[in-house]
Amino acid sequence: MSATATSTPPPAAPKAAGGKGGRTRLSLPVILLIVAGALVALSAVRAITGAQDLTSAGQISAALSLAVPIGLAGLGGLWAERAGVVNIGLEGMMILGTFFGAWAGWQTDPWIGVLAGVLGGMFGGLLHAVATVTFGVDHIISGIAINILALGVTTYFAKLWFNTGEAATKGGSPKQSPPSEDITSITIPGVSDWLADIEKHHWFLVSDVAGILGGLVTNLSLLTIVAVLLLVGTFFVLWKTAFGLRLRSCGENPIAAESLGVNVYKYKYIAVVVSGGLAGLGGAFLSLVTSHIYNEGQTGGRGYIGLAAMIFGNWRPGGLAMGAGLFGFADALQLRSGGQSVHALLLLLFAVLVVLAVWKAYKQRWITAAISTVIAAGVLVWYLGTDTVPTEFVSATPYVVTLLVLSLSAQRLRMPKADGMRYRKGQGK
Repeated sequence: MSATATSTPPPAAPKAAGGKGGRTRLSLPVILLIVAGALVALSAVRAITGAQDLTSAGQISAALSLAVPIGLAGLGGLWAERAGVVNIGLEGMMILGTFFGAWAGWQTDPWIGVLAGVLGGMFGGLLHAVATVTFGVDHIISGIAINILALGVTTYFAKLWFNTGEAATKGGSPKQSPPSEDITSITIPGVSDWLADIEKHHWFLVSDVAGILGGLVTNLSLLTIVAVLLLVGTFFVLWKTAFGLRLRSCGENPIAAESLGVNVYKYKYIAVVVSGGLAGLGGAFLSLVTSHIYNEGQTGGRGYIGLAAMIFGNWRPGGLAMGAGLFGFADALQLRSGGQSVHALLLLLFAVLVVLAVWKAYKQRWITAAISTVIAAGVLVWYLGTDTVPTEFVSATPYVVTLLVLSLSAQRLRMPKADGMRYRKGQGK
């Protein structure tokens, strides 16, 4: 018993939410109040700066399409880490999804391409599960190896399959595939046009709400709807079923789970393979919906950003969706509007930092309050002294947002207790 405790100490039971020393989970009314406050702030920034694209239907539609692959990658990370396996290999599994999705999509049907992308990601997840669960390889090392392996494999096969024969005559090259057909998109007739008319008036808050809703009902890909259903389904399966309880117990205390008859290896394998499939689906979305072709380097680090969105969401689907939406919004902003809209966001960042400084001062955390105040002053000077921001900063906006969000939310995070720990069968006996 002492040897077991030394190799993998069982984690202490988590404190009850809202209990003494614990962190209170945000209730639905509080979350809705935060969302409403953010919307009012964004509307005010739009009205003050004249950056009308901040809440336009086009911006929201683009943000949604960019958020889906990030959200799917984060959802894959959620499945794996809830079972105790850190999945840094999400980027590589997305790469496999983009390649095999496009490879099957241009030859047959885009939905078959989606299936191929999922299977490619699941293969990457299986490799990660074999390495980490069966052989006990360090999770970070295995994930990095899969990222490197996926890049090498897809580069090789792209030169082999896309640069010869029929593929080459249809637009293929060593770095890209021939284009595939579109996956069906839907627009709600009448509602979309009505919301667009309201948005054109640029009324405070009302037009902003119309723009946001318009982006959600115009040219909505069916694969986006599938992604939303997977998000809801993940919450139901992991938090409302006996299967989900057993899987999450493997990430909290696998020794205790094994002692109660749970086949820890089986649940870890299922979680990591599902994780790879979700990441592969995110990659297939990029190659079949966003661009209709495979391009080398297409994922652009979205697997890592998905992992950051999952951490920001505190390993829960709802928070993950908010994080993916935020990162997708920042990405769409820099792609669509460039310097003007990003410059307008400096004013919003100033307001957030001021609120943070006041809150920290109320909590008597004077050093943090002082740092926030100094940074807020610097951001205000930057905003008042310029009309736009450099192109280099604009392109880095999604990654800067990632760092800021993670740094601001780090103190409230609680990862699964046994996440990343090596587990060997029989430790619970």
